[in-house]
Amino acid sequence: MTKTLLSGFATRLTKIAAVSIMAAAATTSAMAAWEPTKPVEFVVPAGTGGGADQMARLIQGIIIKHNLMKEPIIVVNKSGGAGAEGFLDVKGSKGDANKIIITLSNLFTTPLATGVPFNWKDMTPVSMLALDQFVLWVNADKPYKTAAEYLAAVKAAGPNKFKMGGTGSKQEDQILTVGMEKASGTKFIYVPFKGGGEVAVQLVGGHVDSTVNNPIEAVAQWRGGKLRPLCVFDAERMPYKAKVTDTQSWNDIPTCKEAGVPADYVMLRGIFMAPGVTKDQTDFYVNLMKKVVATPDWKEFMEKGAFNQTFMSGADFSKWLEKAEAIHRDLMKEAGFLAK
Repeated sequence: MTKTLLSGFATRLTKIAAVSIMAAAATTSAMAAWEPTKPVEFVVPAGTGGGADQMARLIQGIIIKHNLMKEPIIVVNKSGGAGAEGFLDVKGSKGDANKIIITLSNLFTTPLATGVPFNWKDMTPVSMLALDQFVLWVNADKPYKTAAEYLAAVKAAGPNKFKMGGTGSKQEDQILTVGMEKASGTKFIYVPFKGGGEVAVQLVGGHVDSTVNNPIEAVAQWRGGKLRPLCVFDAERMPYKAKVTDTQSWNDIPTCKEAGVPADYVMLRGIFMAPGVTKDQTDFYVNLMKKVVATPDWKEFMEKGAFNQTFMSGADFSKWLEKAEAIHRDLMKEAGFLAK
């Protein structure tokens, strides 16, 4: 009798324990499955029409089209102070998991050039979406067919005769321009604009002589026969072989090194959150971005813009950021762009 009672009591205890474990697991699962509870603000620390703006709006469209998130996502441009406006906004939004920011390499260059109190470690890294290329572009009406021809003309004209258009001052485009000047013995007048879209328009209009725009920022004008790409600033040619114009693919554009200009540079396209968010909240956006980059829409955009398709998150992304910051500090120092 006693044994039966004890046995029954033990069985009930086992059932209670099992139910408790199941309840705890359900609670843990519910906690892990965090998702936004209100519209998400998607900050772009750059002007409209540029590469970061186009990518942010594409991500917004993919999320809506494929129903990847219950709450809406709203793109907001905060380009003031070479992107410092956007970065400081996110830095000051501690614990706000309903705000994310897309970054380019002004993540490093802006604080180094301006001394603004900001560092990438003031935010929470989510993921690298891709790396963006830079291409040397000229107006298609000009006679230059190669980078060597163009730079020979710039050199022959003497210092400060040709205008190079780019996005912002002491940022990626100007750093690359200085690197090209040193590699080729040329000297440009650098003309800064607010965004890559405006840069392309200015080159089409003949207001500058060349640009170092990203592929996505000038592809429409290239396809329309208004602009001509001379070389890509990377160690290897872009892999995309589908024709963009009647005669050329991205892969047909030689590297600048092939043209005798040993300068290369790629730019980050990544996602960050505010400081002080939880791992579960960060994981939500990591998984969201994994879903985004798996869509046909994203793959089409990557090929259209000739991106280097490198996705990274977690410790690998943080290590990459550490190295990239050091490289940018060296480049900025060499160009004389560090804040005094």
